[in-house]
Amino acid sequence: MDSPGYIVLSRLVAQARANAVTANNIANADTPAFRGSRPVFSTVLERQRGADLPPGAREVSFTQDRATWRDDRAGPMATTGNPLDIAISAPEGFFVVDTPRGERFTRAGRFVLDGQGQVVDQDGNAVQGANGRPLRIGPGESRIDVLADGTLRTENGDSGQFRIVRFDDTQRLTAEGDRLLAAPETMQPRRVDAPGLVQGAVEGSNVRPITELTRMTEELREFQFVTQMAEKESERLGSAVERILKRR
Repeated sequence: MDSPGYIVLSRLVAQARANAVTANNIANADTPAFRGSRPVFSTVLERQRGADLPPGAREVSFTQDRATWRDDRAGPMATTGNPLDIAISAPEGFFVVDTPRGERFTRAGRFVLDGQGQVVDQDGNAVQGANGRPLRIGPGESRIDVLADGTLRTENGDSGQFRIVRFDDTQRLTAEGDRLLAAPETMQPRRVDAPGLVQGAVEGSNVRPITELTRMTEELREFQFVTQMAEKESERLGSAVERILKRR
C-alpha cells in the first residue's frame, strides 16, 4: 500500500473513533452528571527522504488520534424531592466514593442507604465523609437534611459532612464507566470549602441529544466518504497491477 492508502486508512480509523465517542455521548444523555467527550485529532507530516519536494507539491499528512477531551460544563439540575439526591452547585466539586480499586470521584449524587445505614452510590460504593470515613445514618433516624456546606444532619444531630474535592486539571482524570472518575497518583485532590450542595436534586447530563444526533449524522457521512475513497484507491491499485502484468 502506498502513501494515499495509508492516509485514507488513518482517516478511516480516526473517523470510526469519532463515531464511537459520539455514540457514547448519546447513550448517556440521561445519565446523571455525565460529561460529554470529544476526540482530539492532529496531523502527522511525512517528509520525503533524500529529495526535495517538487514545485507545487505538499507534504503528506496523516491523521493521528491524540486524546479525548471532556466537556466540563455542568449539566442541568433537576428536582427530585429525594433527600439523598444531592447536586453540587460548585462547578469544580466531586463527591468521593470508596471502590475496590480505591478512591473514585463523581458528581452523580444519587445516593441510597445500604443495610448498615451507610450512604452509598448506585453501585454500592460507600460515600466518604470529610474525615475520610464512610457516611452513616444511625438506626431509627428518618429525617435527613443536607446543608449547603455538606453537613449531613438528622433529628439526632450532625452525622458527618460530605467530602467534596476538586482538581487543578480535570482533563487528566480518567473515566471509569459512565459516572466515576479516577485520578493519577501524581494528582492530589483539594478540598472545596463552599460546595453549595442542593438536597433533593440531581445534576443531569450535559449532553444535548439533538446536537449529538446532528454530529453523528455528519460523522457517518464523513465515514462513508472516506470508505468510498478507500474503495477507489483499492481499485486504482488493482488497475495498476493489472497493467503492469499485461505489459510483462
